[in-house]
Order: sequence, then structure tokens, then C-alpha cells
Amino acid sequence: MNTQIWDWAYAWEILPILAEASVVTLQATLMGFVLALVLGLVFAVGRMAGPAWLRLAVAGVVEFVRSTPLLIQIFFLYYVMPEFGLTIDAMPAGVLALGLHYGAYCSEVYRAGLENVPKGQWEASLALNLSPFTTFKDVILPQAIPPIVPALGNYLVALFKETPLLSVIAVLELMQTAKILGSESFQYTEPITLVGLFFLVFSLVSAALIRRVEQRLKQRAGRRT
Repeated sequence: MNTQIWDWAYAWEILPILAEASVVTLQATLMGFVLALVLGLVFAVGRMAGPAWLRLAVAGVVEFVRSTPLLIQIFFLYYVMPEFGLTIDAMPAGVLALGLHYGAYCSEVYRAGLENVPKGQWEASLALNLSPFTTFKDVILPQAIPPIVPALGNYLVALFKETPLLSVIAVLELMQTAKILGSESFQYTEPITLVGLFFLVFSLVSAALIRRVEQRLKQRAGRRT
């Protein structure tokens, strides 16, 4: 019986394979987060400025997504949608699920940022004959975004840590690759530990960058005042 707990030779052997899989994980993270940022803003604007029926519909979608597990949403997009004639490949389905799920959460962050902008900004801009779209794009949004960057950054880290769920639909990201390596060699300690370390390092680096951005935004705001 093999009593060796950690095999350095095996760890170095599988490291390039896991590094390649990490690219897929990072791609899913970045694409999912960009989608979440876009959908979050659309949801927020729809709930704040749309007609009554649109506000009600968007609120229903946001609450439904926030109240159901991400895993169920992944299964629904990948396994249920083909029943309605819409087949989505594993990676796009996973990215779409991540984007929808975190878009619902980001929408609340956007809404808080937009509501913190004084209403007088709208009135002053409209008095200058700026269109509502120009007012929103050039006046309101630049004031609403900086204070919410840290909260959005936290959701980026949270989304990244959810990417192992994509392994349930056979996306060859880090966790799925680690499981395959473990099943082939019957050595799970090394691949799972290396994956855990990768997530730890990325999360710590991301958190440090988010704090750095937050400090710079505060310094910039202080100079303006």
C-alpha cells in the first residue's frame, strides 16, 4: 500500500495540465463577469426608469435568479433549454448562467450607486438641453460607478470561486481537469490541492487589487473636494 501523502514528481507532472485548464477557468470568469456587468446595468435601469410592466418583469427576473441556486440555473440552460429547441454548448451555457446569476446581484449594486447621485444632477443636465441618454452616460453614470467598484470587485471574486460548478456540465475548467487527473491516477491529493492553491492565490491577488482601486478612487474623490 502506498503511504506517501504527497508526490512531488506527480505534482510537477500535472502542473502544466492544470495551468492549461486555468485558462478556461479565467476565460469563463472574465466573460461571465463582463456579461454580469452589462446585464446588471440593464436590469438596474429597467427597474428604475422603465414603464411599470417592465419594472415588474425585471424585478421578477432578478428575484427569481437571486432566489434559486446557480447550479439549478446551469442545469436549466444546458439540459432543459434543448427541450424548447435551443441547444447551448457547455462553455456558453456556463458563461450565460454565471452572467445571469451575478448580473442579478450586480443590478442591486448599480441601483444603489444610481440612487446615490443627487436628483439635481438630472435637473441641471436637462436644463442645459442634454438628452436623457447623454445625461445618463456622461453625467450620472460617471458619478455612480466609482463608489460601487469595490462591491462589483467582490462579486468578481465570488463569481470566480463559483466556476468549479461548470464541471457538472463537463466544461474542462480546473476542477473538472483535476477530477479527471485524479480518476486516471487514483491520486487526488495533488490535483485537488493545486487547484485549491490556484483559487486561493487568485482570490488574494484580486482582493488586494480591489482594495488598491478603492484607495485610489477615495484619493481622487478627496482631491476633487
